[in-house]
Amino acid sequence: MTGVPTPNLEPAVYLVDDDDAVRDALAFLLSTVGLTVRTFPDGLALERALDAEGPPDVGCLLLDIRMPHISGLHLQARLQARGVDLPVILLTGHADVDLCRRAFRQGAADFLSKPVDETELLEAVQRAVRQHLRGRARHAASQQARERLGRLTAREHDVLRSLLDGQTSKQAARTLGISARTVETHRASLFTKLEADSLAGVIRIALAGEDG
Repeated sequence: MTGVPTPNLEPAVYLVDDDDAVRDALAFLLSTVGLTVRTFPDGLALERALDAEGPPDVGCLLLDIRMPHISGLHLQARLQARGVDLPVILLTGHADVDLCRRAFRQGAADFLSKPVDETELLEAVQRAVRQHLRGRARHAASQQARERLGRLTAREHDVLRSLLDGQTSKQAARTLGISARTVETHRASLFTKLEADSLAGVIRIALAGEDG
């Protein structure tokens, strides 16, 4: 029986810089704190690797802005368009306000100037990895919530909405034109189907199901 592949939660940093010396130095620095680092001389090489292997389950992208073929900003936009959700940290030796503004408008996690302070870089990468882990957790919770909500009948969804509106069983019964006992039966059923043991749990699942 084929199951869902278990995600690899070992963070990986994909580093793209056309300067060999900078690329090697940054890769070594990141490896000293236990990070797996893949290096690429340009954006096209990164895209070929992603086509062949897909992105890492957890990690971030470290992109130089000024590179041949594809700039870091252009590469960031292309990766977003193809659904790569890894946080992006952009590096530049020619920082200016416009570049910084454009990077953050495109969703960059951070923007660092070369020469990069080692501590600042490591902290930025760690923040980006934590951001990606939180995003994965939210996505997983949302998927699970939608799957559970999909178990409910149409009437159970009506009763769920009454719960979320703060209605009592009697109020919901009047709204839905059914008996209070029937409302209670549907409430018990939806608690079971949602695998919730409290009203707070039901609300949390309903809200998570609205995400994404």
